[in-house]
Amino acid sequence: MGVTLCGIALRNPVLAASGTYGYGVEFASVADLNSIGGIVVKGLSREPIVGNPAPRLWETEAGMINSIGLQNIGARAFVAQKLPALRQFRPAILANVFGYAPGDYAETIRILEDGEGIAAYELNVSCPNTKSGGMYFSSDPALLAELVALVRPLTKRPLVVKLSPNVARIEPLAEAAQAAGADAVSLVNTFLSLAIDAHSRKARLGAGLGGLSGPAIKPIALRMVYEAAQAVRIPVIGMGGIRTGLDAAEFMVAGASAVQVGSANFWDPNSPVRIARELEQFVKKEKLQQVQQLVGTLQL
Repeated sequence: MGVTLCGIALRNPVLAASGTYGYGVEFASVADLNSIGGIVVKGLSREPIVGNPAPRLWETEAGMINSIGLQNIGARAFVAQKLPALRQFRPAILANVFGYAPGDYAETIRILEDGEGIAAYELNVSCPNTKSGGMYFSSDPALLAELVALVRPLTKRPLVVKLSPNVARIEPLAEAAQAAGADAVSLVNTFLSLAIDAHSRKARLGAGLGGLSGPAIKPIALRMVYEAAQAVRIPVIGMGGIRTGLDAAEFMVAGASAVQVGSANFWDPNSPVRIARELEQFVKKEKLQQVQQLVGTLQL
């Protein structure tokens, strides 16, 4: 079950997704953190952010819509308060980074560079670039390439670029990230969505729109992971509605070298541990020597 991702040795290819597992340490009492491959911590910014007004979550028929607003304690507080406890565990620690202008990303990474134990960075590029009139890094290959090229020289740690599904085609974005120096891409982030209360004529979430995740998005996520994996040579990390080991296997067959578990953590905090165990059982039943033998084996 062991894999190597961007030069990082992982116990298995199952990671907890950013925004669904806090800063990792909060889950130590309810899950065996040492049994998963990695933890992608809650998105970090250069300064603390309080997030969006409540309500922030709405359960749908096959998933959930969230509008947390990227609430976090800030990169400095993470390094000082959370990271020391988190690095006592074995999973690789990936720091998710976001900003509203290229300089925000750069400054956040400079702060995190002092953090001992961080294995890699995951750049959340689904934010509007306020320097470019609110255009999204995740929907413009040129803006995305500019951002990755800016932060690439700031660290020797691997850079994973987390792509948004809210685009017409994922391939140009994955290719732009690769060309600018990304070591891997992860996808998909949530789908822009809306929940309405017909009685009050109001949105279900305090901020109005939110991001849809969970089993409802899995078929689309699988398609986009496959398309990205066909377009680039760097590793692809897949996510989107994974709730079982079989789901994880499907993403690897589509081309993912590793997977992230997100919404499932809300109803089962032990999901990454369970999914890793189920994936191992699947590999044994398929009589494979290594879980990596699944990667990119889809026959269309």
